Amino acid sequence: MDNNVTHYLRVASEINNPFNIHMPIPVTIELLASVLCCTPRNVKFILRKLEEKGFIQWQAGRGRGHTSVMTFLRTVEEILENYLLELISSGKIKQAIELIGLPEVKGPLKERLLTLLNKQMGYQSETESTTGLDILRITRNRSMEKLDPAFVYTAFEAYLIGQICSTLVTYDAVSDSFHPALAHMWEANEDHTSYIFYLRKGVRFHHGRVMTSRDVKSTLQRLVELDSSALWHFRGIEEVELEGDHRIRFNLSSPNLFFLHLLSSIHMSILPFDADNDQEPLGTGPYRLMNLNEDVLVLAAFDDYYSIRPLLDRVEIWYLPDQSSGARQYQLPDAAVSGSYSDGCSGNSIDYPALGCRYIIVNFRKEGIQHNPFFRQAMRLLYDPSALIKELGGNRITPADSFLPWYSRRIIWKEHSLEEAAKLLESSGYSGEEITLAYVTRKDELEEAGWLQQRAERIGLHICLMSYKEYNMEEVKQQADFLFAEEVLEDDWQWGMINYFVNKSNHLHALLQDSQRDQLQRELEHFAEQPAEGRGELLERTEAILRENCWVLYGCHMNKRAQLNQSLFGLHTGSFGFLDISRLWIKPGFPETRM
Repeated sequence: MDNNVTHYLRVASEINNPFNIHMPIPVTIELLASVLCCTPRNVKFILRKLEEKGFIQWQAGRGRGHTSVMTFLRTVEEILENYLLELISSGKIKQAIELIGLPEVKGPLKERLLTLLNKQMGYQSETESTTGLDILRITRNRSMEKLDPAFVYTAFEAYLIGQICSTLVTYDAVSDSFHPALAHMWEANEDHTSYIFYLRKGVRFHHGRVMTSRDVKSTLQRLVELDSSALWHFRGIEEVELEGDHRIRFNLSSPNLFFLHLLSSIHMSILPFDADNDQEPLGTGPYRLMNLNEDVLVLAAFDDYYSIRPLLDRVEIWYLPDQSSGARQYQLPDAAVSGSYSDGCSGNSIDYPALGCRYIIVNFRKEGIQHNPFFRQAMRLLYDPSALIKELGGNRITPADSFLPWYSRRIIWKEHSLEEAAKLLESSGYSGEEITLAYVTRKDELEEAGWLQQRAERIGLHICLMSYKEYNMEEVKQQADFLFAEEVLEDDWQWGMINYFVNKSNHLHALLQDSQRDQLQRELEHFAEQPAEGRGELLERTEAILRENCWVLYGCHMNKRAQLNQSLFGLHTGSFGFLDISRLWIKPGFPETRM
């Protein structure tokens, strides 16, 4: 951080607390030397610099009995805001984030600086420079996880991999059909035990080599060798035959009508066989990965992309810890907040209902009363979706009885009384022990956790709240009895549901006992052999096991929001409801006067 700002903050906190501006404050050089941890000679040098910056006015005491006087000319907030703008304008985003994270920056000041940073992030045109690049900066309040198609589970990481990599085919939710991607055509035999895919020619990976059928086979082999969390889906593949560089055949052990869903999934993102994909993925997608660390992820447009090159040249996704809002920020510098969009957006945000819901899952890996079905039923009534919406509102749209909104709409909802919950609690044999409920430190989850804690107290149930990091599931398994979670499904909802039940990376796998997971998988054993209607019935039956046994307590279907700027065009939501950055573009100077 700039030394002048550091010195100012130290002096202000020691001799001007509570803060007063334009008020002379008596002070000695000796005291300032102690505060600044330097010699009296260096103090005078520092004071001269602070005066030159216009931070203070210094009047030295002349002669015995005349004390020196310091007058603060600018507030701490003003200095930090201006310094933040200096950092952002010079491209020092990491330093700007570190500034917001300082111990001196808290409460309303931190909120103001976060808001200021978000407003200054966004589109940066370098058309007047030698590079001529269009850059979009996006903020995010969760740190990045490893980007590996074999193990990816969170929606955001899956979305990013979809920008970096491509699959053989893609699923279109509107038409409920599959479109060509890396494969321009495919065919299956009559009983769906053999599939042939014809690959596009001249498709290049980000490291320059042309993709062949060997890369497709290697991608599948990698899932097996790494024991991918999604390996259950691919267990029926008996043999993969390379029939030239641009044709590949999959032979299956049993009929699989769901096979195209597997090959359009993020887990089958095609990777080059000759690269180290364990570190950073090399794909064929519209963007290549330039940098990924704990602060930022940088994507650059891939000029040799086989389809339409993105219009944004670079996208930077910055991690901003402790943001109060979970909305993604696509703000441009000095953006106006009014305006309208032709793509179904209004103002400076786009709202879209997420496919999935927030819920509470029971930790069966820990001993405790949560194993008692009466106790879980009591928790189910306490975590009442109708009451939740009525009392908390916010982005909670409708009560959930399933991950799928259309299933939830079949229920005639009514609020449950706390008296019912109290009777079930008594039947469970609960004797006053403390129950630990874990949640991720986000505004919505903290709000719901506190709400549930208060309702529980009214019937004599004592809940202790525990915040946790999403990647630290071992701590949760050891300490928590219940856990808040949120499931956001892919547009391909049947794939999303089956993946939730069998994927080894998610909360369900981590917190259920082996016998419970086996029960779910037995129900789904012949899932892929069924037509779409039969698969839907199997998924509904399997989810009923979670609901009826209260292994999962459903909350609400959520509305998601992205903060936008009216200069952004090409607003299309892609996978998991995120804006498709490969189609975004900015019209400089928008809005213009209409003729």
